Amino acid sequence: MAFKINYIHMKRVLIISILLSGVILLLIVFLSKTRTPFGKANSDFSTKPEQEITRIVLSQDREELTLEKSGEEWLINDKAKARKSGINFIIRILTEAKIKSPVSPELFESEIIEKDIIPVTVKVYEGRRVLKSFMVYKTISNNYGNIMKMKGSAKPFIVYVPGYEANIGSGFTLNELYWQPYSIFNLLPSEITSVHLENMSDTSSSFAIFKKEGRYSFSGTKSGLSGWDTSLVIRYLSYFTWIPFESWAFDINKDGKEFIDQQSPQYKLTTTSSGGYTTILSLWEKTKFENGEKGIDTDRLFGKTQANDDFFIVRYFDIDPVLKKRSYFFPE
Repeated sequence: MAFKINYIHMKRVLIISILLSGVILLLIVFLSKTRTPFGKANSDFSTKPEQEITRIVLSQDREELTLEKSGEEWLINDKAKARKSGINFIIRILTEAKIKSPVSPELFESEIIEKDIIPVTVKVYEGRRVLKSFMVYKTISNNYGNIMKMKGSAKPFIVYVPGYEANIGSGFTLNELYWQPYSIFNLLPSEITSVHLENMSDTSSSFAIFKKEGRYSFSGTKSGLSGWDTSLVIRYLSYFTWIPFESWAFDINKDGKEFIDQQSPQYKLTTTSSGGYTTILSLWEKTKFENGEKGIDTDRLFGKTQANDDFFIVRYFDIDPVLKKRSYFFPE
């Protein structure tokens, strides 16, 4: 009888032990999946909305920029429409960001504190609810262009987007120009009243087109010309429907801007619309540096309009259709 009681007791103990072991094993598996090596509260930079991110607020040293979804579009500071590719880029960063490596106190001191880098504070919303908040310290100390913290007292990390081996720090800018469409010209032929192209390296190729009361005139640098083809003029004007540029050249410092301005541009292209707005585009050779050797970028130009002092980079592929020579307009 005593043996039977002991057997039942041992069986119960064994069952309880197996159940406890199972619970402990499940707990270990759960913790191993949810635990982050530096503490989730201090190192989880990715945003996980229930449906979608609807607002992003960037602030830095008393400045603030808001990107907010309105219907199918995003607005910059509740005004201009935002560039779709720019919004897609920052949302990818916000939802896919991962830690690349921790940053030592010594590196943070030398690269951030000593250089007095002011962070960009990022707040991400879904409706009125704050989904995520963190700080971005833009720096050239790493290929990803940033060091990030969840808060001022938290540990700093280099953060990146898997599969994107480039500077994600550039996505956190308060410059409204960055978020606007990268467009130089966006004019229908019917909206254009004049075009004047000055070819500085070959003045004999320069020309001007004027439209008045539906009739076109074509001239060289000094006087009107005959024998040109009206259909070629109309085709040329159609190229102004959409001419983009590649990116802003915000990394050019004041001395660099002054140096470019002192050089004679290769081209100066002036358009006037029926609404009376004039765009003056100047284009310069773009220098590049490869393997320590200075050269000319044969695929791109520096560009600037009279609208502001910032330079942008434009590909020949995009701008070449409107950089015609005078001979283009005359039948062979």
